[in-house]
This record gives sequence, structure tokens and C-alpha cells, in this order.
Amino acid sequence: MEEMFRKKAEATRRLVEAAEEAHLQHEENPDLQYEYFNAVLINEVDEDGNSVELGGEFILEPDDHFNNLSVNLSLSVVQVPTNMYNKDPDIVNGVYWSEALNKVFVDNFKRDPSLIWQYFGSAKGFFRQYPGVKWHPDEHGVISFDCRNRKWYIQAATSPKDVVILVDVSGSMKGLRLTIARQTVASILDTLGDDDYFNIIAYNQDVHYVEPCLNGTLVQADSTNKDHFKEHLNKLFAKGIGLLGNALSEAFTILNEINQTGRGSLCSQAIMLVTDGATKMYDEVFAKYNLPDRKVRIFPYLIGRESAFAENLKWMACANKGYFSQISTLADVQENVMRYLHVMSRPKVIDHEHDTVWTEAYVDSALAQAHKLGENKGPSPMTTVAMPVFSTKNETKYQGILLGVVGTDIPIQELMKTIPKHKLGIHGYAFAITNNGYILTHPDLRPLYQEGQKRKKPSYSSVDLSEVEWEDKEDVLRTAMVNRRTGTFSMEVKKTVDKGKRVLTMHNDYYYTDIKGTPFSVGVALSRGHGKYFFKGNVSLEAGLHDLEQPDVALADEWTYCNTDEHHEHRHLTQVKAIKLYMTSRRPHLKCDRELIQQVLFDAVVTAPLEAYWTGLALNKSENSDKGVEIAFLGTRTGLSRTNLFVAPEQLTNQDFLTAEDKEGVFNADHFPLWYKRAAEQVPGTFVYSIPFGSGGENKSVVLASTAIQLLDDRKSPIVAAVGIQMKLEFFQRKFWTASRQCNALDGKCIISCDNEDMKCYLIDNNGFILVSEEVSQTNLFFGEVEGAVMNKLLLMGSFKKIPLYDYQALCKGYAGSSDSANSLLDPFTTVKWLLTELVIFLLEFNLYSWWNCGSTVNAQRSQRMMMVPCDTEYPAFVSERTIKETTGNIDCNGCIRTFVIQQIPSSNLFMVVVENKCDCSFAPRVTMEPIEIIYNESLKCDRLKFQKDRRRPLSCHPFHPQENAVECGSANTLNFSLVAILFSVLSLLISR
Repeated sequence: MEEMFRKKAEATRRLVEAAEEAHLQHEENPDLQYEYFNAVLINEVDEDGNSVELGGEFILEPDDHFNNLSVNLSLSVVQVPTNMYNKDPDIVNGVYWSEALNKVFVDNFKRDPSLIWQYFGSAKGFFRQYPGVKWHPDEHGVISFDCRNRKWYIQAATSPKDVVILVDVSGSMKGLRLTIARQTVASILDTLGDDDYFNIIAYNQDVHYVEPCLNGTLVQADSTNKDHFKEHLNKLFAKGIGLLGNALSEAFTILNEINQTGRGSLCSQAIMLVTDGATKMYDEVFAKYNLPDRKVRIFPYLIGRESAFAENLKWMACANKGYFSQISTLADVQENVMRYLHVMSRPKVIDHEHDTVWTEAYVDSALAQAHKLGENKGPSPMTTVAMPVFSTKNETKYQGILLGVVGTDIPIQELMKTIPKHKLGIHGYAFAITNNGYILTHPDLRPLYQEGQKRKKPSYSSVDLSEVEWEDKEDVLRTAMVNRRTGTFSMEVKKTVDKGKRVLTMHNDYYYTDIKGTPFSVGVALSRGHGKYFFKGNVSLEAGLHDLEQPDVALADEWTYCNTDEHHEHRHLTQVKAIKLYMTSRRPHLKCDRELIQQVLFDAVVTAPLEAYWTGLALNKSENSDKGVEIAFLGTRTGLSRTNLFVAPEQLTNQDFLTAEDKEGVFNADHFPLWYKRAAEQVPGTFVYSIPFGSGGENKSVVLASTAIQLLDDRKSPIVAAVGIQMKLEFFQRKFWTASRQCNALDGKCIISCDNEDMKCYLIDNNGFILVSEEVSQTNLFFGEVEGAVMNKLLLMGSFKKIPLYDYQALCKGYAGSSDSANSLLDPFTTVKWLLTELVIFLLEFNLYSWWNCGSTVNAQRSQRMMMVPCDTEYPAFVSERTIKETTGNIDCNGCIRTFVIQQIPSSNLFMVVVENKCDCSFAPRVTMEPIEIIYNESLKCDRLKFQKDRRRPLSCHPFHPQENAVECGSANTLNFSLVAILFSVLSLLISR
């Protein structure tokens, strides 16, 4: 990861150097005429078929490295926001000198073919992007993208800041003015990032905190807190008179106290004033709190067209190193709000500090829409590395002119490819967090609404590590990683699988350290019993390559056997072709994992007999005459898989299985297949049966059965593979009913069977889900929803245990009794053969244990409408107690005794449950797995808002510079700035006396 991040930072630095040199050599020309490739207008023609102005022919070719978009790898394009003029002199001059970046873009891509988008976001508003790509307006003809309000731009342009926003809610602000004010405050909030702190105060004759709970303090500007405050903005209403002096005093007091206690950013500070006027300058307030250093900048936003009191507001800005703006309409809001960023960037520019910044994981939906990415292609979470670009001209040295920001994106998926998954074991995973404790990558992070839907969740970018590793109640792991320590930590965890419906309990050992050159820390979790030892075997290269190229063999798509991204000539290679070229020394520049390749070749050879075995089964009509078994499959610890179809692909009942659509069912960058993981947690030789859950909750009409294959060694027993089949649900159920009717009496007749009307028979799995029931509609329901009384009794008796789980990434709909005896049933059931004899024998034919006892040398190693809103939920999962093989009990249903028996099916995770049907127990409460929203009372909500977890502040801070030229402070031309200095000198003298 460090190497990947270093290369991206170097590419960005080369862009900075080229941009600053190009600007230094350029002389501004207000009359400059220059035709450039406008991202929206390229390849557009007029009614006569001629290229439109700023369009022209622009060659585009599809490239799978860029989401299969049509791009131009030789040139960049320029996007100008919809509300700006394409030929504005400032735009044209900026586009002209930034053309020099084209050469660097191309050179960077040649040096590092893993680079994706490179770009320059100009302070003037235009956005230069490489490679060149066509941009498309939305259905309203608008492109909402403005590079200057992107997190990477703001974070690179400014230092961390503490901000108090003062909103005038006096009577004169009624109507449109208050609407504009709300939008202005919301836009200011959008410019704040995770390293910033803020609060909002509404004032008239009194001072009102918009969130009363946060009286006298600041909160971190994460997306959750900003959204919370935005909701409160709608509760503001205008009345009374405006006494700005009290509000200013309150704001200065907060900033002073926050600075002294070290609870804020400990860097830049600012007061944003949103008002329709000020009757005086309040110079005594500024003299008291902000002299002599003027470390708190003032940014007044005058709302409305009138400018009777504009001079007072202009003075406040100019006297306090801020900037004055007037906002007359809603359309003016964004452009005017953005201006403060360039003022706050001045100290950094004067210091000439090119701080490298890295964003948290995010999704840019506006950019994806402009590129017309389809639902299946994105947008995907990414992090951006960015650096500011400064004017280096001597004549503007102390004006601190920010030219813009350059950056490049790193998809989180690319980070995952650097992880050697085969070394982490079946349940092991890697994860990374930011300096704020937010997740950069983690297998339990869910940034999208649902699988198949590419809509991002609210607050997806500020999911804290403590919200996924929630068993760490004391935040030991999080605190250590935020503080960039290196160390280890252990705890018992509960990991949910299969759409959150099943749970695996295990003990994890965590290893963590910082990623040098970034604000990130990385951790690795290894589950005890897995990942400690690694099975090694040796085969000849010729045999390994031969068996690896067989049609039934596939390698994990997201695992890196060979790095084919490092050189352009390797980009077209499949992993199998790359392995062959590398192992035969025909491509010496290929970087490959030799150890992993040697083991995948070994797996290919050892599992090769499966192909002939499965083919023989397919040809033997008696073994699978009714095509009940559809697929047989194998996966090994090196990401190799083999599959055999017993039916035509179009006849498969579950078309998604073992495809990219079935994300939990295939080898992924961050996990082994679900059927592999669940089999590994069972006793060796046990088959795990389940009915897959669909992404929308629908059931698949198939049953999966899998078992783990263990290397039987005197000292160690690493799991080396898992094997299984997919069969039709109807086929499986028929096998069950056939087996359940077999009895061991001499005449073969059953004294009692599931055919009896006064008996109900169920086959459930170890998590309580029904695989077989007399009522087909109950298939795959949780047993407690069908037989609540029985499930409650099983929990009471300890046959099943309830495990409480928590989901801190959930979405909720919002606006904006008995005894232990069962003698009456026990005796007859002793005569019933509760064993799926035929099915177990059939499945055991697929075992591979003998094939792993080969002669190879082996070594073991180590709003008001209904909508989905973010919420926290608690929900249960259920797991059977392995030591209990058979249990009987009865239930008192209003005086009627209902008896049941539950017995484990040998060599499986299944249980047969037989319940007497003579009593009505429908009144008994159901046992469900429905999540329950955790409701926080007002006191707890307040505590959660106030509570600040450990975070590590960015090392770089540029709050002010003594030589900063603050003359440019808005439209204050009529104000003689020298008078301001004189006035402050007099005030300082008076105060000192």
C-alpha cells in the first residue's frame, strides 16, 4: 500500500511543478482568444454538420482501465461549470497555460499505468481532466460538478479550521432573505471537512444555538453532524431585532475557549456572518477579542440587494483578514461562499507549503453522472491524493494567490488488490482507517444501499471503525490505530454472513501499523485456527501449467497472482497467461507472487482428477437421472476453483451462483466464498446445507451443500479446500421425505411418520432456517416465526442460543411455558430412522480426502415523505448448541400439552424437528429476527453529539502569515484601508490604557 500511495503522490507532485512553471511563464492577456476542447462540446455538430465552437473532432476509444469509457489517452478536456461563461478571459487564460499539463499527464500514465483519472481544478472554476472524456449534462441540461466544492480541493487548499456561523433571524430577514440565508449556511457547511469544527448561532435580540445541546462548544464537521444541523436550519424563523454585538462576543468566546482547551482543529479560525445588514462596525468587539494578531477571520455575507449597511460589513471583513460578499439571489450563493476558501489559503500559499492531502473514501456521483457511468459500472468508492498549486510570481508573493489543486484518484478496489488474501486465512481480512478513525476500507463497510443499487448511503464516508468492530467497547484498537501506533490486539468477535442472517463467533488477533506518507493506518485481522499455518506442496511446472489451463479451472478475479497493471504491455494479459509467461521466464518485468503461484499450480494438479470424476457422474444416468444436482464445485485456499455443470447453463435454477452477481459466493478481494467459510467452521467431515438468500430477500429454489477439506497431519490441520454441490430444492426435499419414511422395523413399516396428520415435521439448519416443511411457503423462513412456542422452548433449554447483534450502518424508514418431559412422544420416535441416509451417501461421493494424501513433499507454515434514513439497530441471530444431539420437550398451550422432539442429522448442520399438531399454540409470541431501531432519548442524543472520539490532527497547519497582504477583501474599493490600520492603532492604545 505504501508503494502504491508513494507513486500516486509523486505523480501529483510532478503536476504541481509543471503547473506552477507554466503559470510563471504566462502573461495574462484579457483579449486572449484560444480554442480548447470543452468536455461537453467535443464531437458536437450544429445543424449544418459543422463542429460547434470549443468542440471539434476529438478521438475517443473505449478503455477497460477507465470503466470501459471512451477516452483519449493523448489529450485532456476542460469542463466549465454551467453557471460560468466558457470564454471568460480568466477561464481562457487559465486553460491556455494549463495546456502544459497534457505532457505530464501522459508521462505520468506511462510511468505508472495503474493511474486512473488525473486532473487540475482551477481556482477560477474550470476543471482539466485526463484522459479526455466526453461529459454529458443531466436531463435538465445542467452539469452540477464544480471542482472547487469537492473535498479534495477544499482539503488541499486550506488548513483545518474552527468556524462559528452567525445567522441573523431578526424580523427584517423574513421571506426570501431567510431562504437565501439558510442556503448560504448549508453551502458553508458543504465546504467543511472531517478535520474542521463548527457551530451555528442564530441571533436577534437574543443568542440562540441552532442545536441547544451544543451550547458553547464546537463539533466535528463530519457528514452526520452537518446533516443534523441542516435539518435544524428549517426550524429557523425571523422575528425581533438583531443585536449583532452579543452574537459576535459569543462567537469569539467559543473560539477562544476551544483553542485553550485543545478541543478543536487548533489551526485556522473564522466567523461567518450571514445577515441583511449591520448598523455599526462593532469595532470595540473586534478590538477586545481579535487584536493585535487578528487570528480570527471575519467573512460577512450580505443577504439581499440593498446595500445601506454594506460599508460596515465590508469594514469588518477588511479589518479582520476576511472577505465581504453580497448575495442577492439563490443562484449567487455557491460562487460567493467559495470565495472564503481562497482567502484562508493565503498563509499556506505564502509559506509555499505543498501539503499532500488524502481524502477519506468517497463516491463522486456528479462526476459519474457526467461520464454516464451505467448502474453496473459505478460510481465506486475511492480516495484522492491532492496538492495545491500556487502562483510563484514575485509581484504577487504576499497576496497568496492559489491557482488551484491537482489530484489523482485511487479506487479502494485497487487497494484491496495489494492484500495477499491467501496469507490471511479463511476469515482473515485487512482494513484501513483515516486519522479521524473513519473507515477507508473494511469488508463490513456498506457504502451502497443494496447490492445491485449504486446509490450511496447518507454518512457512508464517515463510518467509524468502532461501528464495525463494535465488540471493542473501550476503543482500544481504534485509539491505537488513530494514533499511528504499531502493535497487536485480540478480542472475540461476531461476524455476520449471508446478508446478515447468520453469525460466526470467532477470536480475532489484530495487527496494525501506520501507512507512511499518508494519514492512514492499516490493520490485519486473523481468526484463531486459520491463517497461522499455510499448506505447501511441490509439483512440476509442466504439470501445473497444463492443469491450470483446463476449461473447468478459474482463478479469483480480485486476487493478484501477477501485477498486470504496472506495464502497459501486460494490461491485456489474463492472470493465467501472466502466470505462464512469468514461470517460463518470457516476461522478466512481470511482478508476480511466486509462492502463491507455486501453490496454485499444486492445487491445479491435485484437484485435476475431479474433472474425470464429475464427467463420469454426469455420464452415469442412474446417479443423477432427474438432474436434481445442477453444479458441483471446488475452491482451494489459493483462490483456485473448479466447477462442473450437470445441466445446461440456461437450465440452472440459480443463475447467479458462482458469478460476479453472487458477491458472497465467490472468492473476493476481502473474503473467501460464503460456502467455504461456513464449511470451515463445522466439524471436519460435516456438510453444511443452506438455501441462499437473494439480495432482495427472495428465496432461491436451490440448496447448497459444502464441506471443508482438511489436511490430516499429526500436529497441524490447515483447511486446504472446500467442495460442494448445488441441487434443486424440490430434489432435496424429495430426498428428505423418502429418507424420513424409512424405519428399522423388520417389516419396514413405521409406527409413526411425518405422514401422520397429528405430526408436523421440519428440517432446519444450525441457524434455525427451515429447509423442509410440509407447507412449501415456509421454506427458508426462520423457525421461530412459524413455531414461536417451540423456538422459545429450545432457547430456554439451551438447544439454540440467541446472539444480540448491532448494525450502526442501518437504514430505517422515517419522515426525513412448559416442562422438560416428552414421554408421550419419545418412545414411538425411537423407532424412526431420523437420518437422510441416501442424501448423505450421495454427498459423500464428492469427498476429496484421499486426493490430498498424495506423495508430494508437504510443509506446514504459518423530510416529510417516507424515506430511508440512517439509524442504529439491534437484531438477534441464532446458533445451535453443537453438544446437544437430541432434545425433547413439551409446551403447555392453555392446558393442552404439545410435545416435540429435535434431533441432529449426523454429519450435517441440520436438525429434524417433529412437533405434535393436536394443540393450538398460535397465541404464543413469535421469535423473529426483525431489527429493532435503537431509540436515543434527548439526553443520550446530546451526549452522542458532544462526545468526541480520539482523532489525530493533520501535522500541517497554516492559520496566518505576518506578511499576508489582506487588501483584497471583497468589494471594499471605497474604504481606505490605511484608515482601518489607523483606527485599530487608536483602539489598541485606548484599550491598553
